[in-house]
Amino acid sequence: MNLVRPVVVGVAAAGATLTAVQLAPAVAAIGPVRRRFTPALSGVGDRGHVALTFDDGPDPCSTPAFLAALGERRVRATFFLLGDSVTRWPGLARELVEAGHEVGVHGWDHRCLARRGPWATRAELARAHGVIADRTGSVPRWYRPAYGVATRTALHSARRLDLTPVLWTDWGRDWTATATADSVLRTVTRDLAGGATVLLHDCPAGQAAPHAWRATLGALPGLLEHCARRGLRVGPLGEHGIATARVNRLDGVPA
Repeated sequence: MNLVRPVVVGVAAAGATLTAVQLAPAVAAIGPVRRRFTPALSGVGDRGHVALTFDDGPDPCSTPAFLAALGERRVRATFFLLGDSVTRWPGLARELVEAGHEVGVHGWDHRCLARRGPWATRAELARAHGVIADRTGSVPRWYRPAYGVATRTALHSARRLDLTPVLWTDWGRDWTATATADSVLRTVTRDLAGGATVLLHDCPAGQAAPHAWRATLGALPGLLEHCARRGLRVGPLGEHGIATARVNRLDGVPA
């Protein structure tokens, strides 16, 4: 999702209920600022590797098609899951892990955390983490907030759950109603280089158009071929060499 807009909307909606201190880390979601000053949070890793990540799943209407496409090419990825969706489709969530993919926490129901107070934020992350670990049989390592907006409470809560927050360096703008396989591929590969973390979506959530995932699926083979031609390995975040210790100091709150 567009990063700058959700930050602004979240601040306006929160009004006096959230302080500037609470929202300060959300500023890091603004792409150029984040990549320059917090490369680890952006997902900058091994220069010979590209981390492939998918948000908003699982969903039985779309996720199986991504599993099939990745399996055909023997590529593994990291899927950031919503706790509510995992509760509804636990078998599909487990299938992700059984296929060799990583799972991360994307929240409970894709609400922007800038609109939630500290208690609700802590409860949501703990609940999502517990459900994902229980239903998939795999304890998640990574956390990506919905819309890329993380409050100080969210970052602190993630740390207490042994989750490392990771955003992205490149995306395909694949959530829009006008997205096509060609537009997603052009957008995601425009500045793609080794060390990148790519954000795509395997199903609709939040502001995404209902069938936008089809454009993503159509762009996937071209993306993998683009990386192969440049000698770049593609895989999950666990193979990306991110400096997790640096990420976990970002919010300035003692561990």
